[in-house]
Order: sequence, then structure tokens, then C-alpha cells
Amino acid sequence: MRIPLDRHSGIPLYQQIESHLRQGILSGNLPSDTRLPACRQLARDLGVNRTTVENAYSALEADGLVFSRMGSGTYVLPVYPLPAIPKNYADGPWPLWQTNFQTHNASNSDLEDDAHQFGKHPHPISFASGISDSRQFPVEEFRKVLQSVMRRDQIDSLEYGERRGYAPLRRGIAQILASQGLQTHPENVLITAGSQQAIFLVAQVLLKADDTVLVEDPTYSAAIELFRTLGLQIVGIPVDDQGMQVDKLEKLLQLHHPKLIYTIPNFHNPTGTCLSSARRRELIMLAGRYNVPILEDDFVGDLRYEGHTQPSLKSLDPGGQVIYVGTFSKMLMPGLRVGFIVADGPVYDSLLNFKRLSDLATSTLIQRALDAYMTVGRYQSYLHRSCQVFRNRRDAMVQAIGQNLDGVSFEIPKGGLFIWLRLPKSLSANELLPVARKEGVSFVPGNSFFIDGTCGREWLRLNFASQPVEDIEEGIKRLGLAILKIKGKKK
Repeated sequence: MRIPLDRHSGIPLYQQIESHLRQGILSGNLPSDTRLPACRQLARDLGVNRTTVENAYSALEADGLVFSRMGSGTYVLPVYPLPAIPKNYADGPWPLWQTNFQTHNASNSDLEDDAHQFGKHPHPISFASGISDSRQFPVEEFRKVLQSVMRRDQIDSLEYGERRGYAPLRRGIAQILASQGLQTHPENVLITAGSQQAIFLVAQVLLKADDTVLVEDPTYSAAIELFRTLGLQIVGIPVDDQGMQVDKLEKLLQLHHPKLIYTIPNFHNPTGTCLSSARRRELIMLAGRYNVPILEDDFVGDLRYEGHTQPSLKSLDPGGQVIYVGTFSKMLMPGLRVGFIVADGPVYDSLLNFKRLSDLATSTLIQRALDAYMTVGRYQSYLHRSCQVFRNRRDAMVQAIGQNLDGVSFEIPKGGLFIWLRLPKSLSANELLPVARKEGVSFVPGNSFFIDGTCGREWLRLNFASQPVEDIEEGIKRLGLAILKIKGKKK
């Protein structure tokens, strides 16, 4: 086989061979079932190393153009052109069952991805994140922990592990919760792949299609999307500066007969409010009276910067009424994907069995490394440092808003990640967002957190924990410029 090779070209010889053969296959000059020369023979003919020819054949095989038959040689495969993707899915020849699926509003994660589309801005600043600042995490320290765990546990660190989760980690979580006033046993802790999986497991075990779930309105947008995907009826409970308006709960319980109450009582997402002590007790009492389980999502409850710690709903639970969900992903690194459920009674075994069916196990290596990281006190130290850093950032954002944004209103959160900002009546967050992006700053519009996506257009959520102070100050200035541009257009 004669293949022209340019030995002075910057293109490697194996790529020149591969390109020549590819062109012959795709053009039909080398039809299917054609036997290519043996690697040794072609290398001799071309005056190249045998490995060069082997690399060219490997590239062709990886793309499905040739296949190797042991003891026989390398043969050309039939070329099957990929079908074109329909430009208009609605008009595509989809099976009938596909028409049952509908696209809902974009999830918060979609908005976060979209929030980074700043065009060509040299230094974009995003306040749209739903997590803390991953740059604060001591990556090198955790790498050493991972290495030491693998040396210590060898192959055990790569097995499936215990169904409930790594026992020492569950004991560590129980100890952390005890220090926060929630007494539980490690046997009641179930390790999950983040809090999102925990919420999913609870919803799958407790609910079926057309069941009703009560949520704060607004609330965590990914929870809304999850409940919709499961075919649930979602009913909202208004929120004020003391959290869920529990005085309106009993009427909703009587009217809708819900099968679950989902709540974020500590540093609520997106509003940043905390449910008052009196309302917590009333919520527990009403849930017990109407036999409705409570799913308590405590995603950043330990990020408190001032004020007194409120007891978790689970700690007030007289026995099995509350299922508690927590996570390390928001505080440490989102990619760790380690969360947990605390549940009492028969529901725990149902959650355990359903989790086993859904993913078999959460990463044993990460669980063991996280346990080692926590055991030597690093987590508590990291949490203390993070609270100091995030409080400074919150204060910087509060000050910057006061200096740059006229006519807005908000409550200063005592912890958590977010400021829930209300724009002047004449402005819409959805109208503001594209203008803000052109200025190099982004946020999450408030309507994505409401059950009715047409509500909350005057609100926006700003994450103060994810950016350093200097970027917070610059980002709020840019937001102020965007607001001025919108106002200027309306005059």
C-alpha cells in the first residue's frame, strides 16, 4: 500500500497514515471487509516503526472504522452514517410514549450554567451559585487524607461498603448532630450522594403520583422540579421574615390532605430566613395532629454568623414525625456528593432498600476520606474559618448594596449563603438579567423559586459566600449600572 508521507511535516506520521486510510474508507475506495496490510508489512513498506502503524490502526478502530480479528488481521467495517437530529423535535417521528413527557421550567442548575454566558466580558462575576466557595477548601490537605486512607484501607476503600454508609462516618455525623442538639444513633443515619439524592429518596418512598406536598413559597427550585417530575401536586405556604407562615398551615392541611411537608427552616433558600422557635413547635404539633411527615432540609444550618442557634425540627420531634436531611457538599466541595438522612422507625429500612436499588452504594473512598478529615477536627476548624470569611463577605455585600443600589429592599441574613433582594416595583429581575450579564455580573431571578413561575419577578437571589470581597464590591457596582441602564430606557 502506497501512502504519501511528509516526514518534514509537523503532523505525526501515525496521523498521516490514519488520515489516508480514513479517507479511503469513507470514500468507499476501501470497501467493507477489505483486509488492511499487517502492521509489520506496512511499517516495512513505509519505512516507519511498527508502533506508528499500530497507533494509526488503533485510532481507526476507536472510531469504528476497522476491527481486528485475532490471528487474521485488520479489516474495514461498513460505514453507517449517523442519522440527522431533527431540528424541530415537536415534528420528529417520536414513539407515542415519548409524547407523555413535558419540559418544565429550567432548574436552578440550568440557570447557574446560563448565568456564566457573559459573552466576551474579561472578568465575569456570578452571584448565581447555590454553594459556598470551593476555593476555600484545603485541596492539598484533603489529597493527603485520600492518600493516607488508600494506604491504610487498601482494597477495602474501593469496595461497595456498608449499605447504610461507612460506620465511622455515621458515628461522626451523629456526634456533630449531638453537638448541635440533635440526638440520634448512627444506625438511624443513612449516607447519600448529596442532599438532592436524599430528597429524591424520601419523595420516592413516601409519595406517589398526584399526591400533594406542601412547600414554602418560594423554595429550593430543584425541589420544585423534582416534585413536578414525580407527578406531585405542589401547594405553597407563604414565607415572611420568620420563615414559613405556620398560622396558614392548618387550613391547607384540611383542604389538601398532603402526604408530605417539605421545609428549609434554617437560612432558607432563597430568602435566608429562619423559622422562629414558636413556629417550629407549632409546625411539629400540626404535622402530628394531621399525620403528615415533615422533610427537614438543613443544607447550611451550621453556617450561622450571629444570633442564637435554633433547635432543628428533628430535635423537637416526639418520635418519627420528622425526616432530617443534611449535606457536606454545600460546605466543602460540591463534587464530594456526600449527604445524609436521619430517620426513625420503619421508614428508615424502606429508604435504605430504595437507595440500594437506585445506586447500590455511595463512594466508599470519599466516605472514608471525609471521616478521616472530620475525625482529626479539620472539619470543625474549617467550618469556623468559613463562617468568619462568609460573614465578612455578607457584610461587604450589604454595604455595597447600600452604596450602589437605590430603591431596593432586603433583610440581612444571620447565616447561610444568600441575600434575597427586592427590586423597585418598576423593575423585573428577568428584564435585568441580560443587561447585568453584559455588564459582567449575574444572579438568579426570583421567579425560578416560586411554584407559579410568573410570581416573584421583582426578586433576585444573590450568593455572597461564593465570591471574594473585592469581586462582591465590583459585582454590585456592575449590578447598579445595569439597573441605571434599565431605568434610563424607561424614561
